[in-house]
Amino acid sequence: MKKLINDPADLVTDALRGMAAAHSELRVDLDNKIVYRADAPVQGKVGLVSGGGSGHEPLHGGFVGLGMLDAACAGEVFTSPVPDQVVAATQGVNGGAGVLHIVKNYTGDVMNFEMAAELAAAENDVEVAVVVTNDDVAVQDSTYTAGRRGVGGTVLVEKIAGAAAEEGRKLSEVAELAGRVNANARSMGMALTSCTVPAAGKPTFDLPDNEMEIGIGIHGEPGRRRVPMAPAREVAEQLIEPILADLDFTGGDGVLAFVNGMGGTPLLELYLMYQEVATILDRAGVRVVRSLVGPYITSLEMAGCSVTLLKLDDEMLRLWDAPVRTPGLRWGV
Repeated sequence: MKKLINDPADLVTDALRGMAAAHSELRVDLDNKIVYRADAPVQGKVGLVSGGGSGHEPLHGGFVGLGMLDAACAGEVFTSPVPDQVVAATQGVNGGAGVLHIVKNYTGDVMNFEMAAELAAAENDVEVAVVVTNDDVAVQDSTYTAGRRGVGGTVLVEKIAGAAAEEGRKLSEVAELAGRVNANARSMGMALTSCTVPAAGKPTFDLPDNEMEIGIGIHGEPGRRRVPMAPAREVAEQLIEPILADLDFTGGDGVLAFVNGMGGTPLLELYLMYQEVATILDRAGVRVVRSLVGPYITSLEMAGCSVTLLKLDDEMLRLWDAPVRTPGLRWGV
């Protein structure tokens, strides 16, 4: 195992120290492993909290800032944050308008955020709403989830809900919008290689050089099938076909097409994949009006990619375009 680390046990804390040093617009609570926007809590604004296991950067800490999250809880690598972390983050962003938890649909995340919401409401009288993201069409069940997993669509929920909260909307309105974004997003991923969790010191799974895994999860969970390596255009077809079969993306106000890198795939290849995806969508009568390409929800150094489509309406499109200033996404400011 070759990694730029000191002690695997200190990896998350050391990385958070680096985030604090690199980004003065953030405030980092090292004891609780929480990243806050520096001006949190913003009085009168709905606070947005998310989080999950580390190893998926920039998700979630890289999306803390104006126009997105107010705080993110960092669990150990591929391990959910504990309820005490989430309670502390919820208290830390409560500006009197309530707090929205955005939770990926993994069993540990759902359980711990649910417990934290109950504690925050009971002990601190904080109104909490919860939206669980479950955009992955690859599987209906896995050892990590009950139902579909939350993957690339989580980034889009955080951005659009964050913009709505920035406008001063009520908690119920922000939560409804976040749920609507999730309901209109679909994702599918694939892997060319495994990844190595530092504490384990060896690859999570074995994948021969002449094979790829279609439908992989962001923790290395098994996909739909293992198939021979193929050209990028065929990989794109295998990712897009189940997405288009699951939701009608034609008509309306167009879609946002998001090609995400899993951590070990260069942008050169991701842009090539985007072109193949765009060609397939055009052939299918799906109109792309916004795009996002890059490593935004990763799996350590795994090589591979995922595709997420979001069926937009006028409101979602306007909020997607709204200003955002975070380490991971930044435009309009």
